[in-house]
Amino acid sequence: MKKRIVLFFAISAFVTFHTNAQTKDEEESKGGFKKENLFVGGNVALGFGSGTTSFGLGPYFGYSINKYIDAAISINYNYVSQRDYYTPTKYRQSIIGPGAFVRIFPVKFLFAQAQFEQNFIQQKIIYGGGVPDDKQHVNVSSFLIGPGYASGRGEGKSFYYISVLFDVLKKPNSPYVDNYGRINPIIRAGFNIALFQGKGNNN
Repeated sequence: MKKRIVLFFAISAFVTFHTNAQTKDEEESKGGFKKENLFVGGNVALGFGSGTTSFGLGPYFGYSINKYIDAAISINYNYVSQRDYYTPTKYRQSIIGPGAFVRIFPVKFLFAQAQFEQNFIQQKIIYGGGVPDDKQHVNVSSFLIGPGYASGRGEGKSFYYISVLFDVLKKPNSPYVDNYGRINPIIRAGFNIALFQGKGNNN
């Protein structure tokens, strides 16, 4: 799986930079900051299961560097609540993960994403029955890469997207790695909203 992801990134990068080289003169002549290249976006996640409730929010703010590359700063918040059916024990976990990402679009509907996150994790175990709660704070970094699908990037258009990302750092305590050190795929879906849309937008 990881080999396929790396191959996808390699092909995307080759296509992107080869195309950019052909249009270099055009891009340089336009140059400068364009407010219509700004965009916002994000995703919301809700989960309900047997004794488990989860909520996630991931807004971001970015800029289209050219016709093929987007860059953004982001922050992810996730909250998970679990309870044990056989004991009074409850588990609470809050994760705040500021970071940044780059998306490469070899074509308008496919992209490769690389994202860095610094996750600040607060864990709490509530035992009940007069037993003191157990609290733990963890700080761990993650580097997520993977492919994605977009409904149609370009010409100042807003679009929805879905991506599958993998934490290739695999650090202990990562929210994207299980207790056995195995990578859990992260599926994220949301909307990308173009700001200051107008005729001058070349993305």
